[in-house]
Amino acid sequence: MLVAIDIGNTNITIGLFDGDDLLKQNYRITTKVRRTSDEYGLMLQQFLMFANVTRDEIDDVIISSVVPKVMHSFKNGVMKVFGIEPILLNPNLNTGINITLENPRSTGLDRIADCAGAYYHHGGNILVIDFGTATTYNYVDKDGNFSSGLISVGIETAASALASNTSQLPEIAIKKPEKIMATNTHEEMEAGIFYLYVGGVDYIISEYKKVAGDDMKVITTGGLGRVLCEHVKQIDVYDPGLIFKGLKVIYDYNK
Repeated sequence: MLVAIDIGNTNITIGLFDGDDLLKQNYRITTKVRRTSDEYGLMLQQFLMFANVTRDEIDDVIISSVVPKVMHSFKNGVMKVFGIEPILLNPNLNTGINITLENPRSTGLDRIADCAGAYYHHGGNILVIDFGTATTYNYVDKDGNFSSGLISVGIETAASALASNTSQLPEIAIKKPEKIMATNTHEEMEAGIFYLYVGGVDYIISEYKKVAGDDMKVITTGGLGRVLCEHVKQIDVYDPGLIFKGLKVIYDYNK
């Protein structure tokens, strides 16, 4: 079995593969820099318990991280629980795609894993959108070249900034409002954030298709991808386990 771990700015998510089958992808803990290796180790033990597997069944661990400050503690936690030196995703690994951006080493490793998984499972000429703390748009052409991308504020980040930087506006949930003609502050914020974001995503996809062609596929992932894909008609596939599939692809290429 392979444990695939994605360490993001907000959450750490863990997936479990038995061969090529992704068994579990919903174990999620909050990313905190000050946690010790023992704390991370206890959380990993809980994951094994919830997945109903033992540490002896785990053959390898692969990690993608965009938060360097947690890596020392987290890596040691992995070694304490599994007795395994984890494989850390880095630009020197074979990813199955060519990163042709101007500075590949500055590209988020989570974006690379998303693209590897999307290209392997869905083919080329794809736009991969990850709705996370930031929203990233990543284009992979038919030849497997990760050649273009956009980075924008995540929808939850935008809503949080609006509430925290204004004295009289409340925090809101991210959901489609009941009506566009809002009549109170709370509904006005929900409608404003939701429709602005949906419209922006749709516009960016349209602009990409002007260059890449109307046959370009749009694959989405990330926590809020499910909400948004229901309302952006140009999205073809929502794949919540995409980054785990990408880590599995990269693991296979390198093992």
